[in-house]
Amino acid sequence: MILERPHYIYRVDDEGQTQYVLRVEEHWYRLEGDPFKEYKAGPLIDATGVRLLVPVRPSKIVAVGLNYRDHAREMDKTLPEVPLIFLKPPSAVIGPGDKIVMPSDAGRVDYEGELGVVIGARAHRVTAGKAGDYILGLTCLNDVTARDLQRRDVQFTRAKGFDSFSPIGPSIAIGVAADSLDIETWVNDQQRQDSNTRELIFGVPKLVEFVSSVMTLLPGDVISTGTPSGVGSLSPGDRVVVKVAGVGELVNDVVAEDPR
Repeated sequence: MILERPHYIYRVDDEGQTQYVLRVEEHWYRLEGDPFKEYKAGPLIDATGVRLLVPVRPSKIVAVGLNYRDHAREMDKTLPEVPLIFLKPPSAVIGPGDKIVMPSDAGRVDYEGELGVVIGARAHRVTAGKAGDYILGLTCLNDVTARDLQRRDVQFTRAKGFDSFSPIGPSIAIGVAADSLDIETWVNDQQRQDSNTRELIFGVPKLVEFVSSVMTLLPGDVISTGTPSGVGSLSPGDRVVVKVAGVGELVNDVVAEDPR
């Protein structure tokens, strides 16, 4: 089956074997080919019991700060003239259902629900008008942040870089437009963030243009587009859910660091 309609690429563990599968509406298929080159839907499969893994293993996550108008108003900040970018290490990445581990010495730790853009082809100095040619699809991301350390350090590397501080998933949504998507974050069944990507200061094409003018983006890299208003703290025992309409729901539980 050749895929022309919206569909979802998952990376799964099926009885110890890592593989890609596709979901089209309620049907699941083996992915045949390479998700970053050419692929098609293979045989129907029974997805019962497969464990979802992080859908990509990026060489880098390029995150964007202060990129929602409602968040800028909330923080009483002037709108930036250019995207404010920083990096999260690939070692911070976890998948759907994995645990967010709160470091014992990090102080306050916050959720930041975000839309992620998965790069599909090597991108260097790409114009906004051509950005779509270099995007594989969209995903959900939680830019977990040690807020006290962020304020103390000023720069973001330590606060954003702990292991488990970049949950991504559950899939890559293909064929979903990014310009008008509801985005929400829920903690323990209580809604904490509620916005829409219409609030983005710099939209997805502009972000691809800007980031690729600074660094070469590789297939599987992720641009995390910023968080809307409503950021807040997490505690061990919490369950945090990032929902992006048409893209998916990313669910992770929060645990305390093992003191050993």
